[in-house]
Amino acid sequence: MNKEFMIALSQLEQEKEISKEILLEAIEASLISAYKRIFHSTQNVRVAIDDVTGEIKVWAKKVVVLEVQNDVFEIALCEAEKLEPNIELNTNIDVEVTPADFGRIAAQTAKQVVAQRIREAEKEKLYNDFSAREGELIIGVHRRSDSRNYFIDLGKIEAVLPFSEVLPGEKFAQGARVKAYLTNVESSTRGPKVFLSRTHPDFLKRLFELEVPEIEEGIVEIISVTREPGYRAKIAVSSNNTDVDPVGACVGYLGNRVQAVVNELRGEKIDVVRWSDVIEEFVANSLGPTKVSGVSINDEVKTAHVTVPDNQLSLAIGRDGQNARLAARLTNWKIDIKSETESKSR
Repeated sequence: MNKEFMIALSQLEQEKEISKEILLEAIEASLISAYKRIFHSTQNVRVAIDDVTGEIKVWAKKVVVLEVQNDVFEIALCEAEKLEPNIELNTNIDVEVTPADFGRIAAQTAKQVVAQRIREAEKEKLYNDFSAREGELIIGVHRRSDSRNYFIDLGKIEAVLPFSEVLPGEKFAQGARVKAYLTNVESSTRGPKVFLSRTHPDFLKRLFELEVPEIEEGIVEIISVTREPGYRAKIAVSSNNTDVDPVGACVGYLGNRVQAVVNELRGEKIDVVRWSDVIEEFVANSLGPTKVSGVSINDEVKTAHVTVPDNQLSLAIGRDGQNARLAARLTNWKIDIKSETESKSR
């Protein structure tokens, strides 16, 4: 190791944000292990590296004695006084034991340590970069797949999109561009693992944010979202500007905005619902496109009793109860639906 190597470490500190001090500590620790391994030493040694010149010295701790019995751990008083004139018996002193060819060993060890620390730093940076993006919409390219997952190339890293997180019947050709929601990032010895989803409710939310400028500007707010991925979804929206209709903003001219989201979700039907802090209104809106005759609520059990025209009952409930089920999730209220005839006969 030499002065040029120290300069390289300083440059590395700036470029990779790896502390030069931490690197030197790691190199010193590795050199102690290398010294003991190569020279079969059991001495208590330390390695010192000059952070300017790169000069390396190995020091062994020895006990000062009158007569040496074991020169590995002891040093004679007369020899110790040459190093420290006022040294006393039975005290410890550091004695240089640097081998003649230790510079070559040090250079190889230092390169290995630096390379390892660079890899670790790059993994940590990747983890920090992507964990900060949890909850974002991600666009990547499908490169390969196995029996359970698609692997999506995000440029710096390959993300995992499990088959369980794609829409029913959805398949991606190799090389296809894929939009997905970044659910979480896990740290591992082989580097960060990034997981994606196309079924997460917030994926729908991010798609609307992409298509509706009023959401990005904070004029329109998405209050709640619920989905049965690939089949139907409901999204409740509100406006912070009385001049802006939140439902109209999300639907767009001739339905172009909502249709763009529907296309991305392979035809998943989407009901855009106007949110209201009046729960009766919100429940009625959540059952759209059903026309609701009336809503009464029971706050104690958080149940909304809804009355609809006889010819709207099946629409309100939906196929296999889907519309009522989604409305209940959207509002977080239990919804009991009756036709007008059923309500009168109670």
